[in-house]
Amino acid sequence: MRKAAAFLLLSCLLGAAVPAAAQRPNLLRQVLRHDSAGLGRVLARPDYYRLQILYTRIRRDAAGRPHFRTYRYHVRPRQYFYPASTVKLAGVALALQKLRALGAAHPGLSPDVPMLTDSAFVGQTRVLRDTSAAGGRPTVGNYVRKVLLVSDNDAYNRLYEFVGPGELNRELARLGLRRTRLVNRLAVGDQEPGSRHTNPIRFFADTAATRLLYAQPAGYYAGPWPRLGLRGEAIGQAYIKGDQQVAGPLDFSQKNAFALPDQQRLLRTILFPETVPAARRLRLAPEDYARLRAAMSELPPDSRHPRYDAAHYPATYVKYLLGGGGQATLPPGVRVFNKIGQSYGFLIDNAYVQDEAHGVEFLLAAVVYTNADGVLNDDKYEYDTIGFPFLRDLGRRVYEAELRRASAARKRP
Repeated sequence: MRKAAAFLLLSCLLGAAVPAAAQRPNLLRQVLRHDSAGLGRVLARPDYYRLQILYTRIRRDAAGRPHFRTYRYHVRPRQYFYPASTVKLAGVALALQKLRALGAAHPGLSPDVPMLTDSAFVGQTRVLRDTSAAGGRPTVGNYVRKVLLVSDNDAYNRLYEFVGPGELNRELARLGLRRTRLVNRLAVGDQEPGSRHTNPIRFFADTAATRLLYAQPAGYYAGPWPRLGLRGEAIGQAYIKGDQQVAGPLDFSQKNAFALPDQQRLLRTILFPETVPAARRLRLAPEDYARLRAAMSELPPDSRHPRYDAAHYPATYVKYLLGGGGQATLPPGVRVFNKIGQSYGFLIDNAYVQDEAHGVEFLLAAVVYTNADGVLNDDKYEYDTIGFPFLRDLGRRVYEAELRRASAARKRP
C-alpha cells in the first residue's frame, strides 16, 4: 500500500514538473487525425515514406507583430533526405546578399545589370546571352526569378558559381542552419573536384557589355565541407549509373543536405527578418527582400520576363502543398511563398501560405519519399499517384483547419 502511495506521489510530482509546452496538444497531429482521407496511406507508414512535416502557426498581436508556434510530425533533423531544388532558396538569397555587399565598392552593380559567365575548368560552361531576360543578357535578378518561378537548374548553378561554395557554407552556418550543406551544382553531374571550382564572371553597366563594373576571377574552395552528423545517407537497394544497374544503396554523403527545420528557418528569415536575431539575418536591403517575396509567390503564367507557357508550366507547377504540382488550383485569394524540390523519389515543399481576406497565415514544410522498387535514377517514382496527392491534401487539410480557427475567432465576443 505504501509503495502504491509513493508511486502515486512520484507520478504527481513528475506530472507537475512537465513544462506547459510539453502538455500542449500537437495541433498538427489533431489536423491529421481530424480528416485523414487522402493522407492515410502515407501516414500509416511514415518511416517507409520517410515522412516529415513541420507546421508553424502564426498569430498577430494588436500591433500586428507575428508570433510563432511550431508543431512537428515525425521530424528528425539528423535523418538525411535528398533536398533536391529546395537548396536553391539559399542560393538566390545569398547571391543577392553578395551582390549587395559588392555594390558598396562598385557603384552601379545591381541585380539587373548584365552578368556574363565564362569557363576556366573542365566541365564548366559559358553564358553570354539569355533570351528570357528583358534585355537579352543574363542577370542575377532574372536568375532569381527563373529559380523561384519554375526551379530552373541552370539559373541556380550560375548563382552557385557567383557566390562560391566556401561563402555559401560559411553564410549558412552564420544563419544558424546547422544541418545544411551546399556542395555541388544541380543536374549536371557535378562532383569533386569540379564542384570546388567556380567560373570567372563579369558584370557590365550596359547590355552591349562594353563598360565593366566588376570582374570576379575563377575560384577554388580548398576547405572542408561542413560536417553535419547526419544519419541514413546511403539510400535505396540499387541505382542506375550510365546504362547499368548497380546493386546496393546510393551514397549521398557528398551531396547537398538541407534539413526540414533549416528550410523553414530560412524561409522565416526571408519573410519575417525582424523576428530573427540580428546576427542571424540575411544582409539584404528592403528591395532585395521584396524581390524574393515577389518571385516566390508569382505564378509562372503571370510572368512577363521570363515568359512561360501555361500548358507546360501551369499555375501550381511549383506549388506542391495545396496545388499538387499542377494537379489543382489554389483556393481563391490564397498566395503561397515557397520553394520545392523533386529528385530521387523525394518530394519536398517549404511554404508560407497566406489568405489575407480570411486572416489566415502559416508555415508548412514537408518531405515524402516515393520509390517502391528501391532503385534510384530509374525515373520510376510514384510522384503522381502518391507524392503529389499527399502534399496537395496535406496543404489543404492544414489550410481548412486554419480557416475554421479563424472563423471561430471572429465569432468570439
